[in-house]
Amino acid sequence: MEGQKVTLFKRYPFVEGQKIRIEDGKLKGDWMVVSISESKVKLRCPISDREFEWNRFCYFTEERDNEPWPLD
Repeated sequence: MEGQKVTLFKRYPFVEGQKIRIEDGKLKGDWMVVSISESKVKLRCPISDREFEWNRFCYFTEERDNEPWPLD
């Protein structure tokens, strides 16, 4: 069997209290990780303090130091 170009994805290992920024899609914006289970992640908006729980969905792309957070 000949080798093929394959794109690999891993579920991101969230940590409670982590500050994240989703840069595209319907969840775009800054979030604080509130809780994590095997299948769900609960996020809090730092502007409105509203919390939302979703199926775990994010994949790591980049980490930046000295980044302003939250953006308004």
